[in-house]
Amino acid sequence: QVQLVQSGGGEVQAGGSLRLSCAASGRTFSTFAMGWFRQAPGKEREFVAAITRSGVSTDYADSVKGRFTISRDNAKNTVYLQMNSLKPEDTAIYYCAANRVTTRTSLDYGYWGQGTQVTVSS
Repeated sequence: QVQLVQSGGGEVQAGGSLRLSCAASGRTFSTFAMGWFRQAPGKEREFVAAITRSGVSTDYADSVKGRFTISRDNAKNTVYLQMNSLKPEDTAIYYCAANRVTTRTSLDYGYWGQGTQVTVSS
């Protein structure tokens, strides 16, 4: 079992940057693949990025590819989402999630962070 606590987020102007962090409890963090999802008002939760247990491989939604970077530090039990060149359409609540393997399907992830608001103003 793992508990995920998110930090970061906030409000930024278009073109700005933010970094989200997600700290995991327990000693098993390195056995989990990690993902980031987001949910805008009135929309379904959507995949943003994922990273394998070792951190060697990553996957991104087309909408964020080239602007967002997912990374992890297994020694610190933390996964990050660096978000650059932010756009108003990136405004959403962002969630980190843990699963045994990387997938783009939110239903596959069994553990979730509490969510953090990201607001990008034009």
